[in-house]
Amino acid sequence: MAVAIVFYQAFKENAVEGDNLGSDTYKIMLTDAAPNVATHAVKADVTQIASGNGYTTDGNACTVSSSAQSGGTYKLVLASPTAWTGGPSDMGQFRYAVLYDVTTGNLIGYYDYGSEVVLHNGDTFTITLDGTNGVLQLA
Repeated sequence: MAVAIVFYQAFKENAVEGDNLGSDTYKIMLTDAAPNVATHAVKADVTQIASGNGYTTDGNACTVSSSAQSGGTYKLVLASPTAWTGGPSDMGQFRYAVLYDVTTGNLIGYYDYGSEVVLHNGDTFTITLDGTNGVLQLA
């Protein structure tokens, strides 16, 4: 299921004021608490699901595939994180996958899956990031 990213307001300011997006480290963490794009700015503003049963606190890494400007458009492409697999019991339910910058602790954006997701033992959830258009483009 293709889901569009919603950017946090603080990220937009950070990006314009000089975050070095291409050299930072990124992760995606899972939460069931609705994000607030106006007031959330750092990782500590997000309540993650409980660690265990397939989820590790702070989420899964997504590495930088490319970070470049071409023809006046900057594009940040991240490799998809590893999938989460529930078990041995149900993994905590979540609805949102939050992308954040590990290097700075700043939130970037989140993906809303529309309803709660529960991974039972052996169920897998995969986030597929756009390897062509990237996570973001600035033109």
